[in-house]
Amino acid sequence: MMILVSTQVVTILQFGHMLSIRSQAGYALSMTTHSPAPATRGPADHDVRDQVINAAMEHFAHYGYEKTTVSDLAKSIGFSKAYIYKFFNSKQAIGEVICSNRLSLIMQIVSDSIADAPTASEKVRRLFRSISEAGSDLFFHDRKLYDIAAVASRDQWPSVTAHEARIRQVIQEILLEGREKGEFERKTPLDEATQAIYLTLRPYVNSAQLQYNLDTVQEAVVLLPALILRSLAP
Repeated sequence: MMILVSTQVVTILQFGHMLSIRSQAGYALSMTTHSPAPATRGPADHDVRDQVINAAMEHFAHYGYEKTTVSDLAKSIGFSKAYIYKFFNSKQAIGEVICSNRLSLIMQIVSDSIADAPTASEKVRRLFRSISEAGSDLFFHDRKLYDIAAVASRDQWPSVTAHEARIRQVIQEILLEGREKGEFERKTPLDEATQAIYLTLRPYVNSAQLQYNLDTVQEAVVLLPALILRSLAP
């Protein structure tokens, strides 16, 4: 199809037939078969969400999570507070995205650390070490963003409960592997053993507790898994 448009005449040549449609200047031309898509106003939704998240990370890093308001974020990116609420229903919802991203990063570090461990026992050692090191690194290098994780842990945000569930799943998988290969005893119920190890590890998983255990973390990541492995011996 070839379309020639002027302010007075629109000529459509199609399949060798000429149709002449005359219109007055300013009259809106409509086509019954292919209507043009309506123009999109404002940035795409994902762009707005990204702007809010980036602004939130800057404000949380500078002022802390609890001192930052949605109004502060709206002002920094030039949107109204009401407009931001179209994408996030609360400040916590914004914090959830940031917290979830950080916890996913920690989980990836843990997964990479234990992936090539030759034995289940070594996976236990690497699990303790990788979790404590990742948490400590966040505390010392992103102190204000660590505050978000601490608030999330204290208030048990969904991202935190999901992260803790993933850690328990990893522990259970390691126990199953160790039992199948004869490294670990089989008498203790699997759920009890999983929970006991998780509770031992929890001060280094939970950001709200980690800040009170930083002075013993280097010693703990050696002694605690050693004690656990002795108790798991067949």
